[in-house]
Amino acid sequence: MVRKVGRKAFIREPKPGFIYFYRGGKYLHRFTAPENTEEFDRQYWEVMTGKKAEAKRSWGAAIAILRKSDRWADKSPRYRKDLEPVLEYLTEKVGPYDVAKLTRAEIYKAMDKNKHRVRFANYIPVAISLIFKEIDRLDWLKANPAAGIERLKVPKDRQQPHVPWPDAAVAKMRADAGALEKLIFEIGVGSVQRPSDWLQFTWGDYDGDCLKLRQGKTDKPLLLPCTPALKAALDSAKSALPFSPMPSRHIITKRDGSRMDYRRMAEIMRTERVRLGLEAFDLHALRYRGVMELAWADCNDDEIMSYSGHATKAMVIKYAGEARQIMAARRAQRKRQ
Repeated sequence: MVRKVGRKAFIREPKPGFIYFYRGGKYLHRFTAPENTEEFDRQYWEVMTGKKAEAKRSWGAAIAILRKSDRWADKSPRYRKDLEPVLEYLTEKVGPYDVAKLTRAEIYKAMDKNKHRVRFANYIPVAISLIFKEIDRLDWLKANPAAGIERLKVPKDRQQPHVPWPDAAVAKMRADAGALEKLIFEIGVGSVQRPSDWLQFTWGDYDGDCLKLRQGKTDKPLLLPCTPALKAALDSAKSALPFSPMPSRHIITKRDGSRMDYRRMAEIMRTERVRLGLEAFDLHALRYRGVMELAWADCNDDEIMSYSGHATKAMVIKYAGEARQIMAARRAQRKRQ
């Protein structure tokens, strides 16, 4: 029988401790909070009205505070762009709920639901930790629920390591690639930067000898002396323009002179790599090749980092390790002979 509790109707308890909202012959909701509590009232109101009640200290409010903070403004555009989809996801899933209600188990559950996109899933605890830093000073939360959350690993069958460009592939690209494709290639190898940063370069960043850049991911300013091949490609591209370019004009552009986006650049380079039989070597691997060339030139880790802008030596060691192994093996072979 449906019983009434105070002003509440439609509540049924088929067995002790299992309290449901029952209407129309259906159990529509099981209450997770004890009766006569604020949380119970909130759940009851949501089921009755079909609307979600917004907690005063909700995740939606916390995300709004983060977006207005200096901490968020200080992050690089690339970092904010990476986190925005995660903030939207959190707003959709837990926006109305009290920040104190989120548990570690729920965070792990959300990550597991998104394990088909591992990078996104791993950004969930990162975003929550960033939000916590803002609301911690407001005393909304006693502890960061995402602290110590273990990140997901990319399954081995989905791991696609970047294969470094060998000498033969580099020679083939330089000999047979089109003008635009060769320019993009030389910027990739010569600048030793991420593909997203190649698109940032303007003619005002090139002084005839060096390129300057503020990295999109790290916001780190860099001055990059050009290799002879990169300088030749830039000078050739500049002289081919029908007019002297404005300093604000991007170096890598579409045919109409507008800035090229990453997707279009990737399409152009993939088409050219397929045409030349070089599809095994992707754009990100050009940064790998640049680091290897610096290692072959006997640069130490600090010297390579001054070019690549890596924040830690771990990635430099990874990229340079193969080049150093090759050099060491060749020295050993000479000694062996």
